[in-house]
Amino acid sequence: GIGGTFQYGLQVSIVNSPAEYIKSFMRETWLKRYGSFPDEEIITWMWSFVVSIYSIGGLLGSLSAAYLSVRFGRKKAMLFANIPALLSATLMGLSRLCGSFEMIIAGRLFSGVSGGLALNIHLMYAGECAPLKLRGLITITASTAIAAGKFVGFALGLREVLGVDALWPILMAANALPALVQLLTLPFFPDSPRYLLIDKKDKEGCI
Repeated sequence: GIGGTFQYGLQVSIVNSPAEYIKSFMRETWLKRYGSFPDEEIITWMWSFVVSIYSIGGLLGSLSAAYLSVRFGRKKAMLFANIPALLSATLMGLSRLCGSFEMIIAGRLFSGVSGGLALNIHLMYAGECAPLKLRGLITITASTAIAAGKFVGFALGLREVLGVDALWPILMAANALPALVQLLTLPFFPDSPRYLLIDKKDKEGCI
């Protein structure tokens, strides 16, 4: 769950607290580029785009989940979901340094792709690996991880933690940590028995 549905919960909640700081960054960047302050309508439109493009990325990730999970297996597809997560963290974390609010928009898109993949593959992988008696309990970890991600996102966004003007790029890049944890730990996990049997025709591996 740490690199699965946790990522979705984190990204849904983490964007709320730095909203005013990111809008100020957009105004400053616009002023430096064009020599005048943008209209508030433009800032509102760009901020709406930052928030909503996550859903577009999520759609792209969800549509790719079925193909990737069959083509490469559930475990490798989960590992693949961490690539757009790390890319998004890099883009958003460096956006202020590079003076580009477009990097935040691109980063949100990639984090949406990661979340869309994770939402689907987490449920599939956990359900197929779980023993029959524990399948319901194990599958519910998807919802638990979403709730945990939302909680962590809100906690990190507090002013006492990372919710201040100087630290919002680090806050927006916080999804890199769970992605790295999963990249380091998931390779030691087994692949889905259902995938090995039905898709790979590997009966011995399944057993």
